[in-house]
Amino acid sequence: MVNEVDVFFMKQALVEAKEAYRQGEVPVGAVVVCRDRIIAKSHNLTELLHDVTAHAEMQAITSSAEHLGGKYLNDCTLYVTVEPCVMCAGALGWSQISRIVYGAPDEKRGYSRFAPAALHPRTQVTAGVMADECTALMQRFFREKR
Repeated sequence: MVNEVDVFFMKQALVEAKEAYRQGEVPVGAVVVCRDRIIAKSHNLTELLHDVTAHAEMQAITSSAEHLGGKYLNDCTLYVTVEPCVMCAGALGWSQISRIVYGAPDEKRGYSRFAPAALHPRTQVTAGVMADECTALMQRFFREKR
């Protein structure tokens, strides 16, 4: 059953992913929600910042921690258009985020293939929310790059 709240916030993450696409970045977008309110929005900035660690999730973690005034995101949910990589999963694990909702799976670099234990043990994961839309945006981006 589709959770309407998850779809609503994933649409916000897709707005961020489309902005990344517009800027020539790999189109991954993320939003962090705390107590039903978006506290951070981000997208990939690796090209702009010349920084391989500037993934949407990493930007969202930093912005959320700044907003909350602390490093732990215990009462937060990350909505991200693509499954987090191992680096991002590790950072999300350290942040103790409560929940991660992602759209498209990443079979080549996703954390679930290489480091399924990277997340905090209490973090809940929901996969596949708006997966078709998230996957289509990624496929379009890479098709145009080739």
